[in-house]
Amino acid sequence: MTTPALHLEDAVKLQKVLELVRGLDLTAETQKKIRNVFESEMELGLAKNPPVASSLQMENTFLPKLCDGSEEGDYLSLDLGGTNFRVIWLRIKSGAVVSEAVQYYQVPEDVRLGPGVKLFDFLAECIHSFMDERQLKGQNLPLGFTFSFPMTQRGLDVGILVSWTKSFNCSGVVGEDAVKMLNDAIHRRGDTDVNVIAVLNDTTGTLVQGAFVDRKCAIGLILGTGSNACYIERADRIEKWEGEHKDVKEVVIDVEWGAFGDNGVLDFIKTEYDKEVDRNSLLVGSFTFEKHFGGKYLGEIVRCVLVRLTKEGLLFQGKTSEELLQHGAFTTRFVSLIEEFSQQNFFNCEKKAFNKFLHFRDNVNGVDVNTSSSLKELGLNFNKDDIDIVKYICWLVSDRAAILVSICTASLLERMDRPETTVAIDGSLFKHHPRLRSFMEKYIAAMAPANKFKLMLAEDGSGKGAGLIAAIASRLKKQQAH
Repeated sequence: MTTPALHLEDAVKLQKVLELVRGLDLTAETQKKIRNVFESEMELGLAKNPPVASSLQMENTFLPKLCDGSEEGDYLSLDLGGTNFRVIWLRIKSGAVVSEAVQYYQVPEDVRLGPGVKLFDFLAECIHSFMDERQLKGQNLPLGFTFSFPMTQRGLDVGILVSWTKSFNCSGVVGEDAVKMLNDAIHRRGDTDVNVIAVLNDTTGTLVQGAFVDRKCAIGLILGTGSNACYIERADRIEKWEGEHKDVKEVVIDVEWGAFGDNGVLDFIKTEYDKEVDRNSLLVGSFTFEKHFGGKYLGEIVRCVLVRLTKEGLLFQGKTSEELLQHGAFTTRFVSLIEEFSQQNFFNCEKKAFNKFLHFRDNVNGVDVNTSSSLKELGLNFNKDDIDIVKYICWLVSDRAAILVSICTASLLERMDRPETTVAIDGSLFKHHPRLRSFMEKYIAAMAPANKFKLMLAEDGSGKGAGLIAAIASRLKKQQAH
């Protein structure tokens, strides 16, 4: 992709700006090194006795199959990942969802912070209420459980909680099987005929949801406030997989790439701005990779750059504002607004005419309204140079985000080496950033030229995907019984 040039009348000022942001521009050599490190970490994560620990968990989901079109019946899913959670019902006929219903519930604070048994009893009560209201009682319904907390899977229906995050801190759950605790709570009631038969996270759910729509889907990505990926791996490559699985040819692996680099292997790409974002985060030293591009952090990276340039007298006449100095004030929403412009004109303009084109137009009309309104909202006084610099920084940070995700996605494509692969993606960053998708399509194609692929938005993997996994698990159980 042609890098848009930043044009300023003051050549000295221009050079100073470019020097301060040089680290955000990943060279071809740096990109190659990132890929080599990623692939090395993957192998370490799959090894039985690695010489050093990997920053990639490479978690076995124990999901050996995806939807094949033969799914039938009624299924439930429970999506728990925060204060609000959902119970969903799906009716599937001939591999298609013909009816569905969803109900939202809120977990009270005393339940989120109390005994674990109380939490799972509350979840069981909500499941019972959901079924009662929809006259689903009397059926033996399988349930897929999206449990969006750090866990170690020891089976498709075994998920051991590693630690609570977000606003939860229930006692007696860490180190325990969340599936068993939910099943025990349901069975204690004696009036709810439901069995939890699969546990997953939103990334696996996205892959399953994507495969339900497109049978060529083999990678699931989350590009939202955070990021993660899963893909289909050959079983014989998973050295650490113990226990009987001789009949399993492939299985879904949860990469957990948000933490890629937590062991220091990505320190060579950290800029002063990345280090500042990490210092100001809730979990310092954790989730290294996603802090370089996740929706929770992208705007904050830009803010750190803008503050530095202002302190150097290169932006806003050296005068900042209280708003800009506030951590989290420049959100990723601003980045998306500023990045919004005619992609077709950008990518189709010829190289000779490129310098005549206003590279940083932030909407289809080629005006600066989004940038101007964003800076005004932050209480800043600005001129034309300031607008061009801000738009350049937003482009540079967005471009780096696309490169980082594309490096790892291209690596997965080449690792699987399929004739054609669909990549299912969910998350607010992918949905709302106006150019991330087109950037990724160009970079992945360049990085994995022999592997045909397609990017596909696959929403609600944590909800509908869990119900679909329940359908897959039911199908697998029937096959085993036969």
